[in-house]
Amino acid sequence: MKEDNRKIGLLGAISIGIGGMVGGGIFAVLGEAISLAHGATYIAFLVAGLVALLTSYSYAKLSVTYQNRGGTVVFINKAFKHKLLSGSINVLLWLSYLVTIALYASAFASYGATFFHGVSADWLAHILVSVAIILPALINLVSSSFVSKSESFIVSIKIILLLVIIVSGFSFVDKNNLSISQWESPLAIVSAGMIIFVAYEGFELIANAAEEIKEPKKNLPRAFYGSVIFVIILYILISIVTVGAVDEAQLINAKDYALAVAAKPALGQLGFSIVAVAALLSTFSAINATIYGNARLGYFLAKEGELPSVLSKEKKDIPQDGIYITTLFSLVIANSIELTEIAIIASAGFLLIFAVVNISAFKLKKEIQANGVILGLATISSLSALVLLLEHTYKKDVRAVIVFVGFIIFSIMFEVIYGYFIRKRLAL
Repeated sequence: MKEDNRKIGLLGAISIGIGGMVGGGIFAVLGEAISLAHGATYIAFLVAGLVALLTSYSYAKLSVTYQNRGGTVVFINKAFKHKLLSGSINVLLWLSYLVTIALYASAFASYGATFFHGVSADWLAHILVSVAIILPALINLVSSSFVSKSESFIVSIKIILLLVIIVSGFSFVDKNNLSISQWESPLAIVSAGMIIFVAYEGFELIANAAEEIKEPKKNLPRAFYGSVIFVIILYILISIVTVGAVDEAQLINAKDYALAVAAKPALGQLGFSIVAVAALLSTFSAINATIYGNARLGYFLAKEGELPSVLSKEKKDIPQDGIYITTLFSLVIANSIELTEIAIIASAGFLLIFAVVNISAFKLKKEIQANGVILGLATISSLSALVLLLEHTYKKDVRAVIVFVGFIIFSIMFEVIYGYFIRKRLAL
């Protein structure tokens, strides 16, 4: 692509990465991390961030060499061609974004319920979850341009709000809440980091915009590393303020909306309400953007012949059938699985996908001119993180592991049935 056609500068590229990570994830998983790591919550976010940073090296090298809006899908296909592994992982990627939508919708419902004092009925949660998915889907059907135009504005609001919480709450931090005596075991801390890993998954969206980024050889690596490092620091500071300034019993009691509670010491009930509103806005916009992205991922995969052709149909540049299918599956997942389980499944899904991307980068290390040692560390860290997450989860919540394994089996069986029978026949 000619440099004149590239419209995204370094700051814009970094914004894409930050916006992808600081979506609804931090609002959804902060309380879960606190319940597992306690005073060492910031360490859990650091550990997860380091895994993301190592993986961002693979993405940076791959993105410079293979600049394509297909991003992750293209990288895996380059390394493994259109075989069972690549096809199954691509389907799993599409499913993982569905789970992410469900995670954001569950967080939306948790913060939304705080405005209905005294009402704790299950029907309210299901209504809020469904509204959080259906309304963004309608927006996507009416105007895809609204999604992209509104995202940068909403991302700015989220970052400003988080910085306000950090600055205003720092003086209320009690160091005793963060002391080593309040830490969980090292294994539990790392496990907590892996459960909330989904809060970091959005940096890979930079790869999808690689074709539009100016001076890609210089700016793509800077965008990946810069966005991940910024978000690691942001999450660590948020964790310190939340755990340090608020009694843990309160945070555990309000686990699903812990960030709003974190604003109370400095900003009072007004702060709680402002954060709750911001969480609704943030999770809503994250769902909006993820439906947009997943429908187009389905469109791309369908055009490549890896998903049914129904997903490749467009009307006025809007993949309507893809939006309908994404919405339907997301509604089912969000209304049938608990928030903690959704977070675990989403984190496990992206850890597996990132492990395969790291392996892909290692396999292509000569073509992409990458350091094999760093790629090896990235691969080992992501695979180890996945194993640790599944082992920890199996002891605590075997159903989440069963659902995740079910997703993998579905992805493999879909690729076997569709890829080896239907796709081959269509090609004849």
